Amino acid sequence: MKKRTNYCGNITEEYLNQTVTVQGWVARRRNLGGLVFLDIRDREGIVQVVVNPELASENVVATAEKLRSEFVVEITGKVVERTSKNDKLKTGGIEIEANEVEILSSSKTTPFEITDDTTASDDTRLRYRYLDLRRPEMLENFKLRHKLTKAARHFLDEQDFIDVETPILNKSTPEGARDYLVPSRIHEGHFYALPQSPQIFKQLLMNAGFDRYYQIAKCFRDEDLRGDRQPEFTQIDLETSFLSAEEIQTLTEGMIARVMKEVKGIDVTLPFPRMDYDVAMSRYGSDKPDTRFGMELVDLSEIAKNVEFKVFSSALENGGQVKAICVPQAAEKYSRKDIDKLTQIATQYGAKGLAWVKVTDEGVTGPIAKFLGEIESELLELCEAKSGDMLLFAADTKEIVAATLGGLRTRLGKELGLIDESKFNFLWVVNWPMFEWSEEENRYMSAHHPFTLPFKEDIEKLENNDLANVYAEAYDIVLNGYELGGGSLRIFTRELQEKMFKALGFTQEAANEQFGFLLEALDYGFPPHGGLALGLDRFAMILANTDNIREVIAFPKNAKASDPMSDAPSVVSAEQLGELRLRVVEE
Repeated sequence: MKKRTNYCGNITEEYLNQTVTVQGWVARRRNLGGLVFLDIRDREGIVQVVVNPELASENVVATAEKLRSEFVVEITGKVVERTSKNDKLKTGGIEIEANEVEILSSSKTTPFEITDDTTASDDTRLRYRYLDLRRPEMLENFKLRHKLTKAARHFLDEQDFIDVETPILNKSTPEGARDYLVPSRIHEGHFYALPQSPQIFKQLLMNAGFDRYYQIAKCFRDEDLRGDRQPEFTQIDLETSFLSAEEIQTLTEGMIARVMKEVKGIDVTLPFPRMDYDVAMSRYGSDKPDTRFGMELVDLSEIAKNVEFKVFSSALENGGQVKAICVPQAAEKYSRKDIDKLTQIATQYGAKGLAWVKVTDEGVTGPIAKFLGEIESELLELCEAKSGDMLLFAADTKEIVAATLGGLRTRLGKELGLIDESKFNFLWVVNWPMFEWSEEENRYMSAHHPFTLPFKEDIEKLENNDLANVYAEAYDIVLNGYELGGGSLRIFTRELQEKMFKALGFTQEAANEQFGFLLEALDYGFPPHGGLALGLDRFAMILANTDNIREVIAFPKNAKASDPMSDAPSVVSAEQLGELRLRVVEE
């Protein structure tokens, strides 16, 4: 095997009349008028090779005739100008006249074509992931991801952060998603947990005086999957001492600005806008609002009091809300059947139905139009509705109204093409509630995690068990409707941390059992500190302009949290289970 002189995709007119050696995969082979044309692909792109019987030896021609798609080859030849140029390729102005062709390895017929417009199913792509990753689009995704990580590392290094690895084998804690458990062979009946985040360890590093920590951290959560979630994921994890929430946000903005410049060539405007959590929920029905388009929620509770429509009046009597979104120029586009589908979607968010009207030059039409007579003009004014628009109403609890209209807003924004896909709208959502009510657990749980610092003025509410009104020094960074990351200032006194555990329903014994090592550390001069974690996979997904996180993870799991390629998870032998003193119980 010869030494490669160039990547295929980097050979341009500057190499004319030079002899080069390339190595790569046969993307395409065709015979035209006695000439053999080959497209050879490597990670940098494609170059055309021509085997001319008048210039190449019989052996070279014979070898070229044997080539099939995805054979691995080594080709040496002279770079010449192409007679018919291909402006779509960086290498489109040249070709290589081959004088040596060697087959390095052959290939069976692949289960799908290695092209960007593949029609292979998701599971087939994952089953043959090593082939799927050959596609140029996928290679570009991972170059982008690499640039993202490199830019973040360089920025944090310049800001005096120290890269520290934290343990993968941790102690299981009950808060948050389900843990992935790892049985211990040495400690019978005991289990490690894979980290959902390095949270406690990075706080302990602040207690150790490291001042500024970061890590490109692998994390694990045993939860239901969707397009932007995986059971194992990577985050850019930060923690700092002696900084305010605003200072941490400014640092994060600087890192993101560096990433956007180096990865996308975009100068983002700093600082990013700030929006209170309560405002985000009120205006957008979401704690991660996509601000690239309008269609904000309009509160109609006050004027709805004057409407004799039982759905509205019942919701208001029970302390709920009536809100609407104005869907621009949707009246003609959405039939009754289409609206029925929207109603079905609304019920998935907990709504009992979906009221609607269409706006015409003469007024409003639709099932509830007859109830709106007295308030029609005020309604249209509040919603800024014009002829051709459609109004969708939700009347229920504050939470259900927000979830319903917020979910429909996002869906309709995409369906109607209201979103400028070229925009990157960053937003801080700040001043979060400390707790959220869990119907499943029938108790308050941490909105972020139990180490978040409440606002000083709300500590008394914590002591009085007024948990619904406790707010936290917490902040999320949102990009185009995705939660990109989240962080907070942390509790740094034992007294307050114990109060927090008590508010969450921990007994003193349970708190010591689960978090005793942290509580003990809080006795030894813990500095004020705070931090943030950015989802690296999700950030790469957005920058790569894809809506599935699998496209930026080299070897992801499918929707069933399994790997069709390696067949993980798999059954293990009785001998392996015996070493761990475990057995599988058949249901």
